Parts: sequence; C-alpha cells; structure tokens
Amino acid sequence: MQFIDLAAQYQHLKTKIDARIKTVLDHGNYIMGPEVQELEDELAKYVGVKHAITCANGTDALTLAMMVLDIKAGDAVFCPTFTFFATAEVIAYEGATPVFVDSDEATFNICPIDLEKRIQATIAEGKLIPKAIIAVDLFGLPANYPEIQKIADKYNLKLIEDAAQGFGGSIDGKRAGSFGDIATTSFFPAKPLGCYGDGGAVFTNNDEYAELLKSYRVHGKGKDKYDNIRIGMNSRLDTIQAAILLEKLAEFPTELVNRNKAADNYEKTLSDKHQTPQVPTGYVSSWAQYTLVSTNRDADMAAYKEQGIPTMIYYGTCMHEQTAFSLLGYQAGDFPIAEKLAKSVFSLPMHPYL
Repeated sequence: MQFIDLAAQYQHLKTKIDARIKTVLDHGNYIMGPEVQELEDELAKYVGVKHAITCANGTDALTLAMMVLDIKAGDAVFCPTFTFFATAEVIAYEGATPVFVDSDEATFNICPIDLEKRIQATIAEGKLIPKAIIAVDLFGLPANYPEIQKIADKYNLKLIEDAAQGFGGSIDGKRAGSFGDIATTSFFPAKPLGCYGDGGAVFTNNDEYAELLKSYRVHGKGKDKYDNIRIGMNSRLDTIQAAILLEKLAEFPTELVNRNKAADNYEKTLSDKHQTPQVPTGYVSSWAQYTLVSTNRDADMAAYKEQGIPTMIYYGTCMHEQTAFSLLGYQAGDFPIAEKLAKSVFSLPMHPYL
C-alpha cells in the first residue's frame, strides 16, 4: 500500500485535471495566467479571508510573511522546536533569532504555557526584541489559537499561522489559514491540498499586507515589472499548478470527510495499543499525518513493515538539536515533551483513498 496515494487521487480526478491542464496548454499563459487569480479567489473564499496570494512554495510563503512583518536582525521569533526545519529556517534567513518552544503532549502543537515562559525569559534577558510567533498546525490539527492570540496580544507580538499541514482544519468553524495576522500554506504534493510540484500561498485580512505580498513575490515590483520599488524575490505559482489545484480544491471537502473517517477507524482499532492523536472539542483536523506515540517505536514500525504497511517518522530531530542551530546553545532536556515525542512518534498511511 502507499503511504500517500497520489496515483489513486489522480485516477479519480483524471478527466477534470487533464482538461484543466489542456486549457493552460491551449492559452499558453504559463506564469501568472488566469487560473492563478481564479485559484486565489477560491482559496480566499474557502479559508474565509479577504486575500489569498499564491507563491512558489510553502517556505517562500513563510519568507514572504517574514518580509511583510519586517522581521530582521535583533528580533526574536518564537516557534515550536518540534516541527519541520523550514519553520525556523525562515526566521534565521531574515537575520532574526528563533526562540524555540516546547510541545503540548496531547496535541503535539506548540504549548501556550511554555510559549509565555519563553517570551518572559527573552524579555528579562534583554538581548533580543520579541517580535512575532509562528504557530504550526502540526499533522493537520490547528494550534491553540484562542490561547496563543491572547499571548500575542498581551506582549504586542505578531502571530503567523503555519498552516502547511493544517489546511482544511478548523476551530469552532473558523478554518486554518484564517488565524493570526498572516497565515501560510504549502501545496507540496504530500500536503492535504497538494499540487504536482511546488506551490504555496499566504492568507491575510490586512489590505496593506496583501499589496506588499503581491509586490515582494515578483521582485518587489511597483506599477509594472520594470518598476521595482523594493527588494523582493521571484516566487510565483505556475499556471498549470494553479489549474490542478482548482480541481483538487473542488474535491477537497469530500476528501476531508474521508480523511476523518480513516482517522476515526484508526482511533477505534488502535487506541488500546498506542497513544493516538487527540482532537480537542470544537477542533477539526485535516489529518496531514496520522501520528502515534509508541514506547517501542522500532519494533512497532518493523511489525507494520512485515504486513506491507509503510510508516514514517515526523520528526526525529527537534529544531534545537539541529546542527544549524547549535550556536544558540540549547541543551538536551531543555524541551522535555518535544524531545520525548521525537524519540517515540511514527505515522501511518493517511490519505482520502485508503
């Protein structure tokens, strides 16, 4: 079986996707063609925000958010240590310093209690200026934004939602991608909503941010591409990928139902054997991964392999343990929950066509 069965999804949507691609090939507008604007309109409508601005990939989406919020050297940006490298990488790329935060043991997401402690410690130390928080919707479950937003407001910090895995999730009917000051997502093929290459998007209700994003993604352009009014980057979504995503987005609500059915079945059959992922009341997960906590991970993964069932580890190394961040001086034991998770989690196949 497949860990994520993109082939089964394509066969289900083949006629519609092929027709969409043919339309792009016929009109020949391969960069920023009409399907890109159509997709941005549909994404904004689905998420429930004023603006959706597409870009080349999820990491660029986070980088664009950093640029819009003027994150720079001397700033502290708080983010989980149990996450994919890009979350912290984009902070360092702007010259700022990532300040890592421990996890909530039940949801795997950033822990609001530890977050406030790290903010207070950073303020007390006085070396960095607390500027922003990046919260990650890990494995499909939105982070605890009601509590995180209170903390952001209390300390006058900007809040960025990294919804690369959380797209389709929600809290009390409010969808992932609509939390904080600005949110990002990735359309990497393995994500809940993925294209057939790289792609990403940024979401915001702030008109000024939206205009900056549109400029930054095309070399800092002004009134046209030869009027460059700021230093930007080259990060545009290809029209063919937008065309593919339009058909996948149309199917996405049905796929989300199927993902949750699969997760419910896992819960019924595995909760007596493993610590299973828990979804708090009022939350919906898009189940980017179905992640278990094991007391004997190697043996459990080997047993699944014997049955022809693939497994993966997300994530075996925390950010504070990464060689690239060794100069920050963190020690083993600084983030006990995240370190425990990194040593014990593994994920089972999860997709809408199980």
